[in-house]
Amino acid sequence: MGNKLLRGTFVLTLGTYISRILGMIYIIPFYAMVGTAGSALYQYGYAPYAIFLSVATAGFPAGVSKYVAKYNALGDYKTSRRMFKGGLAVMLLTGFLAFAVLYFLAPVFAESSLGGQEKDGVTVDDVVLIIRMVSLALIVVPIMSLIRGFFQGHQSMGPTAVSQVVEQIVRIAFLLGATYYILKIYDDGLVLAIGYATFAAFVGAVGGLAVLFFYWMKRKNSLTAMRENAVESADIPYSKMFGELFRYAGPFVFVGLAIPLYIWIDTNTFNKAMTDAGYGDVSQDVFAVLTLLVPKLVMIPVSLATAFGLTLIPAVTESFTSGNRRLLTSQIDQTLQMIMFLVLPAVVGLSILAGPAYTFFYRGEAETFGPAILAMFAPAALLFSLFTVNAAILQGINKQKLAVISLVIGVLIKLSLNVPLIHLFQGAGSILATVLGYSASLIYGFAMIKRHAKYSFKKFFKRSVFIMILAVFMGLVVSVVQSISGIFIDYSESRINALIVLILAIGAGAGSYLYLAYRSHLLEKIIGNRFSRFFRRKARG
Repeated sequence: MGNKLLRGTFVLTLGTYISRILGMIYIIPFYAMVGTAGSALYQYGYAPYAIFLSVATAGFPAGVSKYVAKYNALGDYKTSRRMFKGGLAVMLLTGFLAFAVLYFLAPVFAESSLGGQEKDGVTVDDVVLIIRMVSLALIVVPIMSLIRGFFQGHQSMGPTAVSQVVEQIVRIAFLLGATYYILKIYDDGLVLAIGYATFAAFVGAVGGLAVLFFYWMKRKNSLTAMRENAVESADIPYSKMFGELFRYAGPFVFVGLAIPLYIWIDTNTFNKAMTDAGYGDVSQDVFAVLTLLVPKLVMIPVSLATAFGLTLIPAVTESFTSGNRRLLTSQIDQTLQMIMFLVLPAVVGLSILAGPAYTFFYRGEAETFGPAILAMFAPAALLFSLFTVNAAILQGINKQKLAVISLVIGVLIKLSLNVPLIHLFQGAGSILATVLGYSASLIYGFAMIKRHAKYSFKKFFKRSVFIMILAVFMGLVVSVVQSISGIFIDYSESRINALIVLILAIGAGAGSYLYLAYRSHLLEKIIGNRFSRFFRRKARG
C-alpha cells in the first residue's frame, strides 16, 4: 500500500512538473513572435478566465478525489459512483454558466482591463475577442478536472499525469502553430493570433479529455468489478452528499484562487492607475512583464518547494486527528524548514541573476525594465510558497475557515493598496502591494497555527536565520561568478551568452550552498540521514 502511494505521488508529481516546465518553455518562442503587446493582450484574456475556471470547478476535483477514496475504503462503491455522476452533471452546468457569464460580460472586463482607453493600438473590441475565445475552454476543463479527481480517488494517478502532459503538449503545439501561421504566413494581425493562442486552452482540454476517455475504456472492467458493494450502501441523498463534498472542496477553491485573484486585481487596476500617474505610454508593457512574463520564472522555485512540502500534509492531518502533538510539531517544522531551505536560495539567486535570466527567456524590447521587475518580484516566491503550505497546514488541522480568512485578509490589503502604491512606485508599487497582502495572510495564518496546533516557531525561526546566512554567502558566490564571467561574456548580446552565465553562476551557487549545508549538518537535520550517507559515499568514491 505504501509503495503504491509513493509510486502514485511520484507519477502525479512528475506529470505536474513536465506540464509546468512545458508551460514555462513555450513562452520563449511565443514572446519572440508576439512581444510585450501580444503578451499583455494574452493576459487580458487569461486573467478573468483563471478566476472563472476556479469558480466553475469550485474545488470539485480535489473534493471528489477525497470523497471517492473515503467511500471506496468503506466498500460503498455505489455511493462513490453516484457522487461521480452527480459531479459530472454539476461540472457541466457550472462550466456552461461560467462560459456564458464570461462570454457576455467580456465587454465589461475588457473595458476595466484597459483602464477605459486604447493601449498601444489595443482596443476594447480586441480584448473582447480574446476573452470570448478563451471562454470556450470553460465548457470542457471542469469536466476533465472532475474525471481526473475520480481516477485519483481510486489511487490511480497515471491518467491524471498523462492527461496533464498531453493537454499541455496539444495546447502549446496549437498555440505556437496558430500564432506562427497567422503572423508569419497568413499575415492577419496580432489580435487574431492571440485569439487563437487563448483558444488553445480549449483544444488542449479536448486532448486531455481524450486521454482520460482512453484510460476509462482501458480500465472499464476493473472499475466495473467494484460494482458489488462490500457493505450496504449509505444511500445518501444528493443534498447531503454535495454538502459533504463542498466541505471538502471549499477550502481548495479559495486557496487556489490566491494568485489568480492578485493578478485579477492588477488586470483591473494597473493600466488606469499607471495612466493616472502619467505613465500610460509604458503601462501595457510593464503590465505584460509583471503579470505574465516574470511570474512564469518566479513560479519555478514555488513549484519545487510546494511539491516537497505538501506531500507532508496528509501526515499532518493524521497526527492532529490522533492527538500526537509531538509528531505534529515535528512535521510542521520539517515542512516549513524545507520550504525555507529550498526556496530562499532560489529567490536570492534569481534576484541576483535577474539580468541573464530575463535575457535568456525574454530577450527583446522589455529588457530595459524586465530584469528590474524580476529582481524585485523574486522574493515574493518565498511568500507564495509559505502561504500555500500555511493554508495546507490549517486544512490539515481542520481549520479550513481560517485558511479562507487568511486569504481574504491578504486580498483586501492588495485591493486597497494597489492603486495608491502604483501611483507612487509604478510597477514596484504593484509588487509591494502583493508582498504586503501575502505577508498579512502569513502573519494571521502562523498565529492561528500557533494557537490551534500549539506549535512553537522557535526552532523554525532559529534555523531560518542560519539558512539566511548560508543563502547570503551563496549570493556572494553567485555575484562574484557573474561579475568574473561578465569580463569575458556579455550576457545581453545573446541567449547563448546568458545561458552560459546562468550555468556557471547557478552551478557555483548551488554547489557552495549544498556543501555548506552538508558540512554544517543542516541537510541532515532538515531532510534526514539519506543525504548525509549519499555525500559520504561520494566523498569515499
